[in-house]
Amino acid sequence: MAVLLGCIADDFTGGTDLAGMLVKSGMKTIQLIGVPTEPAPHDVDAVVIALKSRTNPAPEAIEESLRALEWLKSQGCQQFFFKYCSTFDSTPKGNIGPVAEALMKALDTKFTIACPAFPANKRSIYKGHLFVGDDLLSESGMRNHPLTPMTDSNLVRVLQQQVQSKVGLTDYSVVKGGAGVIQKRFADLRKDGNQFSIVDALSDIDLYSIGAACADLPLVTGGSGIALGLPENFRKKGLLKIIGDASKLGTVRGLKAVIAGSCSVATQEQVRVMKEKSPAYFVDPLALVDGRDVVTEALEWVAQKIVKGPVLIYATSSPETVKSIQDKVGIEKAGEMVEHALAQITKGLIKLGVGQLIVAGGETSGAVVKALGISGLRIGPEIAPGVPWTKAIFTEVNHDPLVLALKSGNFGSPQFFNEAWDYIQ
Repeated sequence: MAVLLGCIADDFTGGTDLAGMLVKSGMKTIQLIGVPTEPAPHDVDAVVIALKSRTNPAPEAIEESLRALEWLKSQGCQQFFFKYCSTFDSTPKGNIGPVAEALMKALDTKFTIACPAFPANKRSIYKGHLFVGDDLLSESGMRNHPLTPMTDSNLVRVLQQQVQSKVGLTDYSVVKGGAGVIQKRFADLRKDGNQFSIVDALSDIDLYSIGAACADLPLVTGGSGIALGLPENFRKKGLLKIIGDASKLGTVRGLKAVIAGSCSVATQEQVRVMKEKSPAYFVDPLALVDGRDVVTEALEWVAQKIVKGPVLIYATSSPETVKSIQDKVGIEKAGEMVEHALAQITKGLIKLGVGQLIVAGGETSGAVVKALGISGLRIGPEIAPGVPWTKAIFTEVNHDPLVLALKSGNFGSPQFFNEAWDYIQ
């Protein structure tokens, strides 16, 4: 069987988020880390290729995304999805717009949508403006993001700065009319020379309607929420069966640990809550700058604590602390130092017997899966909207089983780190 839906995600947690959404909607889904060289498994309906292109220079992000597209085309995919963060994390120069335009050109299509809405995680779009809860994106915690600060909530304006094409809007007065009305708006936008449309969405019902309206689009772009409505299009064509539980991971063993590298507001609160109940070790970026062997120190500490329950290893800091470190060593070097340390600590955790692992932060998750030699993920049960448990597929044979949750820094309730384990027992 050919793969029906081929997806490209610009970071690791975003890929897991999307894959979990597709599994929940009845598509057997596998997430692959980086552009694969081998064919997809024969038993999957959707493949998500997770890249680390969110903050790369735009030319690199385009090149890698096009390689992923070519592989997905070789697997017979009938539709393609470019997934990015529900807070539209991107600098004015890219990468969302440039990558989307490159994919459109490669697929010879003249129109697509951009809809990062994810109402279950309080991301909604109204009149083209992205909201986080009740706040405009530009007034939310994302305005202080260390790599992609979002200071403009008007997505039509943000995307138009990134692309050569004309960007239009399908606003809520259209969306609430359902799939047929939305498709008519798309047709009108195309006639007016628009190649992109930002699409409003306030609820999951809207996402299903938008998904249905996208049935004939070769390329869809957005957050994972928009994927809710895509599987039904394949069912209507007789290409996808209604299946039972596609999320079982089998037996789960091993010690438990959390690695938190994100500095988002949500992760800061999750760290604070977990520290009230569990042992926690702070990976001090300034100690890394000073050349201390933080990795060894952390693992020696973990060895004394982990047999009694979950442990937390975190580098999560306030925006002020992050900026002071960036000012001292540079933005890229600061991030790389922390990611490398957390990835090396994670390798040590696996040797100590950790078999259940939560990683918070897209960049941190990318560093961890690379360090562990993980080539793919089987998608399991959902912990919270956008965050499933997964089982690692290793490049090495005879590797001990590992289940892990790769969490976007912005996702999850304050109790996420404490409650996640209940979903795989």
